[in-house]
Amino acid sequence: MESETRSPPPLEVIIVGAGFGGLCMAIKLREAGIHDFVILEKSVDVGGTWRDNHYPGAACDVQSHLYSYSFHGKADWSQRYAPRAEIQQYILDVTRGYDLRRSIRFGQEVVGARYDEAQCLWTIELRSGEKLVARHWVLATGPLHVPAIPKLPGLSAFRGRVFHSAQWDHDYDLRGKNVVSIGTGGSAIQYVPEVAREAARLYVFQRSAAWILPRDERRYSEFRRKLFAAAPFLRKLHRARLYWSNESRVWPIFNPPVARAAQKLLAQFIRLQVHDPVLRRKLTPDYTLGCKRVLISNAYLPTFNRPNVELVTDRIAQILPHGVVTEDGRERPADCIILGTGFVVDPRIYMRGFALTGRQGHTLAEDWREAPTAYLGIMVHGYPNMFQLVGPHSELGHNSIIFMIEAQVRYIVDSIVRLRSRGAGAVEVRRDVQEAFAREMSGQLAGTVWNTGCRSWYQTAEGINFAIWPMSTWRYWLRTRHVNERDCTWHEAVPRHVARGAPSPDANGTGTSVLQAFGDNP
Repeated sequence: MESETRSPPPLEVIIVGAGFGGLCMAIKLREAGIHDFVILEKSVDVGGTWRDNHYPGAACDVQSHLYSYSFHGKADWSQRYAPRAEIQQYILDVTRGYDLRRSIRFGQEVVGARYDEAQCLWTIELRSGEKLVARHWVLATGPLHVPAIPKLPGLSAFRGRVFHSAQWDHDYDLRGKNVVSIGTGGSAIQYVPEVAREAARLYVFQRSAAWILPRDERRYSEFRRKLFAAAPFLRKLHRARLYWSNESRVWPIFNPPVARAAQKLLAQFIRLQVHDPVLRRKLTPDYTLGCKRVLISNAYLPTFNRPNVELVTDRIAQILPHGVVTEDGRERPADCIILGTGFVVDPRIYMRGFALTGRQGHTLAEDWREAPTAYLGIMVHGYPNMFQLVGPHSELGHNSIIFMIEAQVRYIVDSIVRLRSRGAGAVEVRRDVQEAFAREMSGQLAGTVWNTGCRSWYQTAEGINFAIWPMSTWRYWLRTRHVNERDCTWHEAVPRHVARGAPSPDANGTGTSVLQAFGDNP
């Protein structure tokens, strides 16, 4: 008698991505007694953006003691703002310390997900064709993992070397070369000073200038590191001071007149660092401080005092096999083009090839047609038991994203634990709750520096700010401490024999037989 081939039982949780978010999710699931999960990582190691962005000068623009897990402090950070290698090593140490590799499957790219309403299960499809089934899944890929490659005429015909800052070619020797750098965002201001020291000629192509704050480059003394190790409460006190110091930055954000007063000081910073008055004007932004991401550097602005560096503000007309032509007709020779053009942050674009189908045929492509939205940046109506980390409305412009990740992970774990205690099959945010939240976010953004007229990566192409959490982070912490069960519909898993054509929830998640909403009581 031939033995039957049976599918493995569903996993409790699938986590997509092994960066800060995915690893934090795994740690907290285990602490909650949930061990039946797997992390799917498309690359060959952990780290996410810190694994990929290894360009010269890469470092964090949030203080080291704050850009780390609150539950896994590091006493011996070398300096106020850690370089990339130190952050990646921290991630590797956390992975080893919590024995997370046994729960990670590397080289596994997720390309689709479909929800089974009757069984309250998700089927996750991998690039390899394999399919995994889980009760819950968490999208922890973050918004900074798909490089933005500009569509420049002739770029494909360029005969020199071309690479993006997130795909740095360390085998290419920049010494003595004519280098074109396109973009002046967070990555470019870090690598440009390093490239300028090696290149024979560096052309920095700028579309818009950035407001830049001075960088605290002090190192932690050996005494301070030993003190933090011997007295952890002092390290925690230092972390708390950093948090509240960063949180104070919301005042100019919420009050554009205050921001405009502060930017006068930064204009003086530019004056002190750049000798040429013409260059100063070009490097001084024409928008309100904070409307775009504020950058931190002591090295970027003085780079333009070097005789081998030229700031180019004319638009690129065409890329030739050995150079770049601007709209004024001038050609600049180039051996190498570096794309410091950032990342595709609108999930409607970078998830375009990702087939995601929720209940009743909901597709994320259609539901996010006007703009991406998610309740608290975590849950989306129509997609029960699907959660996001650093989703729409939860990015920051003033504090540590690790703080937000920990708050979101706590909320997700609480959702799963409550679901189990109720004996329910799935949890889903109500449509009216999600819509009210979206209106709240729009209202909170009104009157802030983010709505003063500039274009930034916080926005869709249509100008809708979908990314930012427009309030203090402590308010986010309060709202995510526990799940408000009245915000959600709690669905019951229905036996397979029940017809799929039976009635389903209305807009508010009530009145159903296929997906029974429990309401406030089990």
